[in-house]
Amino acid sequence: MSSSEAPGHLQQDPAEKGNFFEAGFEDFPRQLPENCVEYVLLILDSQLEARKLLSALETTRKAALQLAGRLTKDYIWQRDGLQLELKSGQGLAYLHGLSYYGDSVEDEWLIVYLLRELTKSHPNLWLRVFDSDGEFLLVEAANVLPPWLSPEIDGNRVWIHQEKLYIIPLGKGTHDRRPLTLADAAARLKEKPSSLVHSTFIEAEAFYRLEKYPGQIKASRHHSLATIPRKLAYILHEKPAAIAPAVEAFYLRDPVSMKSLLSTSSKLNFPPQDLVSVSVKFTRVLFAQLKSQRFSEPPVWSSIIEAAENNGSGAENSQKELDRLQLGMKVTSGFEMLATNAETKDKRITREVAILLRDLAEDGEQALPDDATIQSWPDATRDDSDSWMDINFEDFEKELDGKGRPRGAETTGFGDSATQADLQKMVSRFEAFLNDDSAGLEGAELNDMDFDDDDDGDLSEHGDDEEDDSEDEDRDVSFDEEQFAKMMREMMGMPSDEKPTSAYGAKRANKPREAPLELVEGPDDEEDEAIRQLAAQMEAELNEHKALQLDPTPEKPKALEQKEEGDSTRDTPEGKEPSVNNDDEESEDEEVDIDYNLAKNLLESFKSQAGMAGPAGNILAMMGMKLPRDEDEDTRG
Repeated sequence: MSSSEAPGHLQQDPAEKGNFFEAGFEDFPRQLPENCVEYVLLILDSQLEARKLLSALETTRKAALQLAGRLTKDYIWQRDGLQLELKSGQGLAYLHGLSYYGDSVEDEWLIVYLLRELTKSHPNLWLRVFDSDGEFLLVEAANVLPPWLSPEIDGNRVWIHQEKLYIIPLGKGTHDRRPLTLADAAARLKEKPSSLVHSTFIEAEAFYRLEKYPGQIKASRHHSLATIPRKLAYILHEKPAAIAPAVEAFYLRDPVSMKSLLSTSSKLNFPPQDLVSVSVKFTRVLFAQLKSQRFSEPPVWSSIIEAAENNGSGAENSQKELDRLQLGMKVTSGFEMLATNAETKDKRITREVAILLRDLAEDGEQALPDDATIQSWPDATRDDSDSWMDINFEDFEKELDGKGRPRGAETTGFGDSATQADLQKMVSRFEAFLNDDSAGLEGAELNDMDFDDDDDGDLSEHGDDEEDDSEDEDRDVSFDEEQFAKMMREMMGMPSDEKPTSAYGAKRANKPREAPLELVEGPDDEEDEAIRQLAAQMEAELNEHKALQLDPTPEKPKALEQKEEGDSTRDTPEGKEPSVNNDDEESEDEEVDIDYNLAKNLLESFKSQAGMAGPAGNILAMMGMKLPRDEDEDTRG
């Protein structure tokens, strides 16, 4: 991206592109790559001279890098860390950064955390951060956003200032319902700071993932013992961050990168000789990528792996040694692929690995550390448990059912505190949606919700009294056949004589019903009568095809019909006498038909899940019913 290209052009109103060919390619709307996060830092101070602004921006850039270096000293970035450079465009000078976080979304949120911390010590600093999804902070707070804010107009409207989240509102004119350019946003922030929208609800939702920092920086590490060549142990000790590009090279390997490993004539940079067991530091994402890969050992490792498999006949210690050897084989293979033409790679850490390999080639084997030196390294024998990779599905079911471990109890694996918090948040949102009487046919509507900054965090517009009755509301949920029929009549334009009785119907009755388009355009009685006749014909045709029959009687097999015809008469001394059916029996049959249809539909829905999770199984589980899995047809008696 050229220095004159401003990130404000990422989202641009089509009406502004009329002078595209006159303005040149600077106004061409570019698409941000996937798995990238971009950030813009502005210093807005009316008393600051233009020539001093560049000095202030450079001071801010150094402070940001120092902050990142202090907080992420031992952190391993998946791809790119925090990086800033000075840019200018649209009459503005600002700091700009673009980081590729790859498969580690935690890196994106870590960058947001670092930049938000930076705004604490710089009162004139304004920060905007976004990715390929646009304003992803608003995506996190989607359920509490005002109705006027949409992805079509949110460009350059979300800013962080003194660790708070601010939104630039719409102007009074209709022309302002568009994404802002970076220059427009800077002008609004500088001239009308009092008009900015700051909501504690939106801020809490947008920054929810930042609550676990800075502790998450340390919690994301994983140490594991691996058996690797001594040369590689030295490289990892000198450049521990090199594990990230090496794992990426292994994870994204192709036949070309594997050529040196598969060839018996190629000279390897890390041959499987002089092996040592040492602790390797990963992030959890990197370790999971490496551990989960199925990888057949290269020819040079085959004899070593085979000897380890035959040693000890499956003893526990021998199995651990085999696991360490297999992990070391994957790490070594990744570094072997990384070292191929490493000096020409774009990544700095890769070129540093190439320099270390060249120095080792010149100094010889005497430069490598001995066993005593390796044991003296910090965390040289550390081996963390990888149980966090295992999911206990029984614990998972308990968490979903609200039967998790007691509060304060020690947990491991799936049941950790962070996962429990995420599950509780998800369930509470889902329950709030189900208990929202104002939700219409289009889904959850937030138009009527009042977000007051002075509230203590209660997002419900009904208060705490209604929360106590939430269980009663869930029990009252039922299907009203009469109300459904009335809704069908209204949808077809037919009048409804009786007043609605349900909550949804009462709310609908309070609003004036919109007349058909023909009635609005011309209130002619003949047209009204024609529409009513047309609706009556439509209803008659639907009834003829049983489209409006809510509880159709299931079709009976022909053998059963013939049997019933034979049973319709019974033998008497005088001959055959027709049987008599009472009205009470017919009503009972109808009730049985309703229960039969309900049970039949539930069982068919449960069977269609094929043993997986689904709506029928979840509904039955909430009612305390657990059905067994459906067996194959040939195993049934």
